[in-house]
Amino acid sequence: MFRILVLPALFLVLINPQIFAQKGAKNLEKSKLQNDSTRAELFSYKAPPPIIKPARDLLMLSFNYNNWVQKPDSVKTKPFGYSFNGFLCYDFPIKNSNFSFATGVGVNVSVVYLNQLQIDLKDTVSGAVAKFFPDTSHFTRYKFVSTYLSAPFEIRYFANNQNRNKGFKAALGLQVGTLLGAHTKGVTSASGTLVKEKVDTKRFISPWNFAATARIGYGNFSLFCSYNLTNVFKENEGPVITPASIGFCLTGL
Repeated sequence: MFRILVLPALFLVLINPQIFAQKGAKNLEKSKLQNDSTRAELFSYKAPPPIIKPARDLLMLSFNYNNWVQKPDSVKTKPFGYSFNGFLCYDFPIKNSNFSFATGVGVNVSVVYLNQLQIDLKDTVSGAVAKFFPDTSHFTRYKFVSTYLSAPFEIRYFANNQNRNKGFKAALGLQVGTLLGAHTKGVTSASGTLVKEKVDTKRFISPWNFAATARIGYGNFSLFCSYNLTNVFKENEGPVITPASIGFCLTGL
């Protein structure tokens, strides 16, 4: 009986150190793996994310239908007028918001076709004014062209302020321009020969141009419109005429 009790007890005493040794070895190996993993995390090099320079809509090009929306009843125009705006802008983000302020410099060219009318811009008499009179030369085309060096000022909103080539965008602004030149140009035919009559003068033309502008669109394309706050002619030197335009604007960079 004594042998039956002592032999199993002695067997357990002999086998327990092996069990404890195996468990200790496993725990030591596990601890070593954890330490090695921690060291790898501490000393591993992670490359920083690539720096992406966000688009700022530095370039603005707009092609528009243009006409005189406010004018005397006697002044008739054809529905073929157009204008072009080209600007290089610099954009100033407003903190971390989706808004920014932008300004720049460029040109604004406006073309309006008259309907069976001419403009007298050559009168040198003191106190003279710009006058419209019937087309006695029977021009097939007669247009008035003005060119301004302009600076746009805009408050912009971008739904995607990291990539403005994608996402909704809108802007409200003001264009301020100084007159570079203006001319009238008529085209007619005499004995089968094409004849062009051009009068290039700044007289009577407003030296400054102020226009309220708005844009709304998606990505690189937007709808553009503008309404002049100044008249075509200087005050008291021609009829009160106000231009407006609407068209498409291409932006990028």
